[in-house]
Amino acid sequence: MNSWLVPLIILVILLLLGAWSTWLERRLLSLWQDRLGPNRVGPFGLFQVIADMIKIYTKEDWIPPFADKFLFVIAPMIVMIMTLLGFAIIPFSPNIQIAQFDHALLFLLAISSLSVYSIMLAGFSSNSKYALLGAMRTAAQMLSYEVFMGLALMGVVILSDDFSLSAIVQAQSDVWFIVYQPLGFVLFLIAGTAEIHRAPFDLPEAETEIVAGFHTEYSSMKFGMFFIGEYLGVILISSLITTLYFGGWQGPFLPPIVWFILKTGFFILFFILLRAAIPRPRYDQLMIFSWYILLPLSLANLLFTGAIKLAILG
Repeated sequence: MNSWLVPLIILVILLLLGAWSTWLERRLLSLWQDRLGPNRVGPFGLFQVIADMIKIYTKEDWIPPFADKFLFVIAPMIVMIMTLLGFAIIPFSPNIQIAQFDHALLFLLAISSLSVYSIMLAGFSSNSKYALLGAMRTAAQMLSYEVFMGLALMGVVILSDDFSLSAIVQAQSDVWFIVYQPLGFVLFLIAGTAEIHRAPFDLPEAETEIVAGFHTEYSSMKFGMFFIGEYLGVILISSLITTLYFGGWQGPFLPPIVWFILKTGFFILFFILLRAAIPRPRYDQLMIFSWYILLPLSLANLLFTGAIKLAILG
């Protein structure tokens, strides 16, 4: 297969998955909350996504006259590009991976840090108080929780002695890292949820307080890029959890790619269930939780993991 064809196929599949994740979430939320979801357009409402896409494409692409037009346009592009770049380092199976290099985890942390620029530029360029407030919330939230995401990942690095995701998967051939790193897994899960600002950590988009936050002034496909970018973020974090803590593509009987899809799909469903089950905290509670609780726990997990590794090697 041509070297350019694999990334193209993965890109198309990811964009389709991001779009149809909206249908999946609405159907599951309606099931769990005992109400009707999309069920009119196509079988089981499957074509609702197509109808939504047609609406987004044909909606007026309006740019506020008071906005900084250049920054306003490129902001949603950045979040899409950074999220899609994250999938380049994911080992979907032993033979399916776009880019394999030794410091993939550092690359992941770098692009997750760059994603905050998209939100900040969107809020700043909109020249709207509500959008700017949502952007400031996002910046504080993402920068805070990136610290704990990085510290949680260090436990995995200590156990595998490598920053390469393929090497981390291979290191779990005997025992998945969830066995050795349960606290690190919980910390990474919480930090990942905050990083993609999914419920209950969707404070930057709190409609009751700031009218949808940083993308208040966006419409048409620019809004669609923010929207699909969020669902792609859910898929990316689920893929990383699978890779780092649950053995990646490893498993008996079934093909490796099937195991990867099953594990990742489980965590996508988990993120959707979080939205249905847990209420949104106040913003001050979110920040207190990060610095007063997650920081000591992540440092304790890092020190404990390093001590155990030294004891075993010694």
